[in-house]
Amino acid sequence: MTQRDPTTLPYAGIRVVEFTHMVMGPTCGMVLGDLGAEVIKIEPLAGDNTRRLLGSGAGFFAMFNRNKKSVALDLQAPEGRQAALRLIATADIVSENFKPATMKKLGLDYESLRKLNPRLIYVSHKGFLPGPYDHRTALDEVVQMMGGLAYMTGRAGDPLRAGTSVNDIMGGMFGAIGAMAALAQREQTGRGQEVQSALFENNVFLVAQHMMQFAVTGQAADPMPSRISAWAVYDVFTVRDGEQIFLAVVSDTQWAIFCQAFALDDLKSDARLASNNQRVRARDWLIPLLRARLADHTAAELSSMFERNGLPFAPITRPQDLFDDPHLNATGGLAPLTLPDGRETRVALLPLTLGGERPGLRLNPPGLGQHTAALLREVGYSDQELATLKAGKFIRDGEA
Repeated sequence: MTQRDPTTLPYAGIRVVEFTHMVMGPTCGMVLGDLGAEVIKIEPLAGDNTRRLLGSGAGFFAMFNRNKKSVALDLQAPEGRQAALRLIATADIVSENFKPATMKKLGLDYESLRKLNPRLIYVSHKGFLPGPYDHRTALDEVVQMMGGLAYMTGRAGDPLRAGTSVNDIMGGMFGAIGAMAALAQREQTGRGQEVQSALFENNVFLVAQHMMQFAVTGQAADPMPSRISAWAVYDVFTVRDGEQIFLAVVSDTQWAIFCQAFALDDLKSDARLASNNQRVRARDWLIPLLRARLADHTAAELSSMFERNGLPFAPITRPQDLFDDPHLNATGGLAPLTLPDGRETRVALLPLTLGGERPGLRLNPPGLGQHTAALLREVGYSDQELATLKAGKFIRDGEA
C-alpha cells in the first residue's frame, strides 16, 4: 500500500492551532493533520501532561500528536497570549478541549476570536453539549457509565467500561467532521463558525442502536454478555490446549457449509435446526454440543477451516500482538514513528485510503517547543524578540 504525496492531501494548506490535552482534542488535530493540515499544538512551558502519564495513559501523546508542531507558551502572561494570538491570526481552525471559563479568561474563546477573524472555525470539545449537565466534569468512563455503554458491555450487575477511550477518540473524530463541514460551508458563506463535540452525546450516539431496539420491540436490550444473539453460533470457543477463538455462523447457507466442513451431518439434518431462528431458540443445548465437538481442534485448525470455507472467525488478539499482524504489515497500516525520546516504533494510521493510498506520517510526535522559534519567526518575531521572550520565560524554545 503506497502513501499519498502530502501536497495532494485534502487539507494541505489548512492551518490548525490547537489548545488541547489528553485524548479527545488531540484526536481531532491528529485526524486533520493526517489529512494534510498543518497542526500547531500550543503547550504550556512544562508540556502537555500526557507526555508524562504512566500506565494506560503512556501511549496517549505518541498516538494522538503525530503530524503536529509544538509551540510552548505561557498563556498566563500577556506576552504568551500575544504570541498565541499572532498564530491564531494565521489559522483557519482553532481547536480546544478546556473548560469554557478557561478559554474565556484567556481571551481565547470563540466570541473573542471571531471579532479578530470572522472566517475562523472554532472547535470545542467538551464533556456535554450546552444544557443541564454542561457544568459537570466528564471523563470517558463517566459518560460510559451514565450513557448506557458500561451497562451494555458488562455482565448484568457488573457495568464495565469499554477497553479503549472510545468516547474521547470518537468525540475528537466528530470534532474533526464538524470542522470539515464548517470549512465546506465557509466556502459558500465566507464565514467561520463554532463547532461543538461532546463526550456524553457521543456515547449516546454509540448506544442509540440499543435505544432504537427498545423503541422497535418494546423490550429492553440485555447487556452484551447475556444478550439474545441474532445468530445461533456467535461465540468464543475454548479449544485444544486452552486456546480461544471466536467463531460465527450467521446464515442458513453458512450453517450448511459449517456442518459439511466439520462432518456434522446429524445437526444439518436435524429439523429443529433448519433455520437461523430455530437455532437461536436451540442455543441452550446446541452451543454446549458444538463446544464438545470442536474442543479437540486447535485454534489454528479452526482458523484454517473457517477461512477456507468463507466463514467468520477471529483469533483472540492482544493489542501488542498487532505489531506483528501480517495484514497490517502487508497493507501499510503501521507506519514507522520516532518517539520524543528517540526510540523507534510503529503506529497505526487512519483506517482509510484516499485514491488507494493511506494518509501517512509526515511529522513524528514533536519535542516540547520544537517549533516555537520557527513558527514565531514566521508571524513576525525577530530573533531579539524571541531571545527576550525566552529570557522572560514566556516561551520555551526547542531549538536551543
